[in-house]
Amino acid sequence: MTRTVRELLAYGVERFERAGLSFGHGTANALDEAAWLILHSLGHPLDELNPHLDEPLADAQYRAAKSLLDARVRTRKPAAYLTHEAWLGKHRFYVDERVIVPRSFIAELLNRGQTPVSVLDLCTGSGCLAILAALEWPHAKVDAADLSEDALAVARKNVADYKLARRVRLVKSDLFSALATRRYDLIVSNPPYVKASSMRKLPDEYRKEPQMALASGNDGLEHTRRILAQAKEHLNPGGMLVVEIGHNRAALERAYPKLPFEWPKVAAGTGYVFTIGKDELP
Repeated sequence: MTRTVRELLAYGVERFERAGLSFGHGTANALDEAAWLILHSLGHPLDELNPHLDEPLADAQYRAAKSLLDARVRTRKPAAYLTHEAWLGKHRFYVDERVIVPRSFIAELLNRGQTPVSVLDLCTGSGCLAILAALEWPHAKVDAADLSEDALAVARKNVADYKLARRVRLVKSDLFSALATRRYDLIVSNPPYVKASSMRKLPDEYRKEPQMALASGNDGLEHTRRILAQAKEHLNPGGMLVVEIGHNRAALERAYPKLPFEWPKVAAGTGYVFTIGKDELP
């Protein structure tokens, strides 16, 4: 019996929906997640589902793709951990359980008028934002800092894959602690920002990610407070700080009522990422 991609896709969607999987690590629904895993297994580009829907599958192809779909249900791991790849726009990054799956809205903001020559990606994780910054600004030097040795190992692989080792410097650092007197034109950070009550309710998929990359105290602002307290001394004149904070805008504005945060629009709307200039920092 010859099976097609369409039949396998229907199987995956039905299994995912029946299992009550959670999404948000690169896709938003069962259809897109199943399509991603199937296309990856078959070696097709992720944006080329329709031309392959009625493609007949050899038995080995079918078994391999079905096994990946079944593993998604059995393990509850995000698809990115099963495929060892995550995407920000057109750019692919290697990922595994040592880092959170890249999904920062800051990636959308890196081409909006800045021309920095020195950039810091704080809490770099897989190194994705540091790499995107280096690609966007070919003359910029980029530091990528993280406290986790495991995360830096993943970042090192991604930096090597993009052949950027001469321009992206990886630094083990608890926020700014190991950066001494270094200063930057632009600091970007997607730090931990999940509050304690939300951590207790995370779906299984999010619990597969490193907890140290997610949890940030009772109100989700523990890391952001430290960044705001120290960023000024690490910015050059006219420098800019860009930080992602999830759903914590109201809490941040209550904590810092006098700071003139700007909230640029991203795909999800406004209120997820703030920017603030050096001269406006405390």
